[in-house]
Amino acid sequence: MTTDLTPFSHVVLVLVGREGAGPHDLLRMARQGRVYWDAADSQWYAEPKRLARLGYLTAEKRPGKTRERTHYLLTDRGRDAIAAWMGEPTAFPRIQHEPVVRLLAADLVGAEAVLGSLSALRGELADISERLDVAEQVAATLPHREQQLLLVHGLARELVRVHAEWLDRVERELGA
Repeated sequence: MTTDLTPFSHVVLVLVGREGAGPHDLLRMARQGRVYWDAADSQWYAEPKRLARLGYLTAEKRPGKTRERTHYLLTDRGRDAIAAWMGEPTAFPRIQHEPVVRLLAADLVGAEAVLGSLSALRGELADISERLDVAEQVAATLPHREQQLLLVHGLARELVRVHAEWLDRVERELGA
């Protein structure tokens, strides 16, 4: 892997893809797909600029609804970086799982506090499920990526299902 590229750099390069994207597009995709990758909003604006300075992307101005917007496109160097990255083995995903850490705090704050805190997760799971409904509709409008997007969204649906089942179990066992 090139030392100036981070895992997040590869996310940005792949999302820019063959048709290009602006930072506002990247942020929209990030919010839609936060089950896959989460970063601060500012990173979705800063990283493409950095990648353009390094020659992985080019930037051009395109008309927007109210003003010109920056649109990024992959360069040959960016495509080569993605190809080189594909040559590396894929590891199990890094998981920063806040609900797990909250559950581990039960001996410190009590089961009732943990259950109260975790209850908000139900609403988030419902929200993610609704976003996946939209994402599956959007996938049909992107024929060059539809198959891959539907496979990814299928994984997200499984993650939502598993989290709901885990939450059921936590509520049963801590609530007993």
